[in-house]
Amino acid sequence: MYPIHLLLALFLIATTSSVKATQIPASTRTEISALFKKLIDSGCQFNRNGHWYSGTEAQSHLTKKLDYLERKSMLKTTEDFIKLAASASSYSRKAYLVKCGSTQAIESKIWLSDQLKILRESK
Repeated sequence: MYPIHLLLALFLIATTSSVKATQIPASTRTEISALFKKLIDSGCQFNRNGHWYSGTEAQSHLTKKLDYLERKSMLKTTEDFIKLAASASSYSRKAYLVKCGSTQAIESKIWLSDQLKILRESK
């Protein structure tokens, strides 16, 4: 007979190893990385909760949201990422905006979706 603490340890190992987050498809990760690169390379600014940030700062913030959603197995497509992580603040629910040069700011959902369409068409 095995001691109870050994059985409990084996049970915990078995249950925690089976509760692993589902990885997002490689093609989705590649598209998200390409969108981050476009945002950074564009020189556009990213508005979150009334403050403007660089593309690099936006990527840093959105990567944290991406990691969270991936741990929760909530992402399968790039569209899921745009909808759940890159469209609005989880805190204030205010839409994120993108502003490129002197053009009018638009919702990040629109900008990212347009960039995704261009990316897919270029393949």
